[in-house]
Amino acid sequence: MFRSEYADVPPVELPIHEAVLGPAAGFGDLPALIDGTDGTTLTYEQVDRFHRRLAAAFAEAGVRKGDVLALHSPNTIAFPTAFYAATRAGATVTTVHPLATAGEFAKQLGDSAARWIVTVSPLLGTARRAAELAGGVREIFVCDSAPGHRSLIDMLATAAPEPEPRIDPAEDIAALPYSSGTTGTPKGVMLTHRQIATNLAQLDAPVPTSPGDRILAVLPFFHIYGLTALMNAPLRRGATVVVLPRFDLETFLAAIENHRITGLYVAPPIVLALAKHPVVSRYDLSSLKYVISAAAPLDAQLARACSERLGLPPLGQAYGMTELSPGTHVVPLAGSARPPAARSAGSSPAPRCGSSPWTIPARTSARARRARS
Repeated sequence: MFRSEYADVPPVELPIHEAVLGPAAGFGDLPALIDGTDGTTLTYEQVDRFHRRLAAAFAEAGVRKGDVLALHSPNTIAFPTAFYAATRAGATVTTVHPLATAGEFAKQLGDSAARWIVTVSPLLGTARRAAELAGGVREIFVCDSAPGHRSLIDMLATAAPEPEPRIDPAEDIAALPYSSGTTGTPKGVMLTHRQIATNLAQLDAPVPTSPGDRILAVLPFFHIYGLTALMNAPLRRGATVVVLPRFDLETFLAAIENHRITGLYVAPPIVLALAKHPVVSRYDLSSLKYVISAAAPLDAQLARACSERLGLPPLGQAYGMTELSPGTHVVPLAGSARPPAARSAGSSPAPRCGSSPWTIPARTSARARRARS
């Protein structure tokens, strides 16, 4: 039997918005989110205040506990605010690939029984067509602005009271991401508030984050890897998240240099670029303290080439799956310089907990949610 080097982690019995933003007021004017393309910044005080006002506006619009809200957007500094506002209003958030076709989006809307959509104006045409195909969508909101649609920015001015739905963290579904694994039709993965929040607590010991850390969010928030490692985890601990809407190598490198990024969570293709591409040498990446790769296997020689080029400790790797909220294994930052043989026999770096996520088809999920609400 392999036993973790870390203490057991008790389940976190909090709604995800409280688990992540509960300490936000204490972080005050520290930058929480920075747009990596234009520098627009939201402080922790603003994120806390804005998501509460937006939750009130959602409730005023008719969003209720048990509803499903589809969040259809690339990475923006508005994405976390919309996500936490929806969960605070009692809704489940189903995250949608921003490049999904109208038909693909419609299938997810119908399968998840989504009644509300939050999108951005460049994707509005796809969202409208998807809503027409699926039916049942009551309103489409936009993060920016578009004629005929309410803007989240304008909705912050609501005077409606903050909603206080009774959320059971162990039973109520916070997020409904869609995953097909490596093959097959995407299926809705039911993740409760407790499951996501507890997985964040499991990451505290092996991958600690604190105010002053700067994380670059280039992997998509709609995917569970980005949602956990690049949004929930750093915001929970007062770090600054620099947001990029897509991966472009030079924009990515410039963001590291200009914003003095300390930590990167990436996938192997980005590791390959960091290790091999000649343009990397033109940028000052000396602020980096660590790189963690996940989402696919990483070749040992490539990992070594990347760490040596950047002057970093050996690259960490992580493993997980959407059904597990998602992290199950990660190389601890404190032990990344130790080769595996240096660990004691019969020990494992993975924290343990009794959290037990599960996956069932989202059509069944929708009926189950309606029965519980």
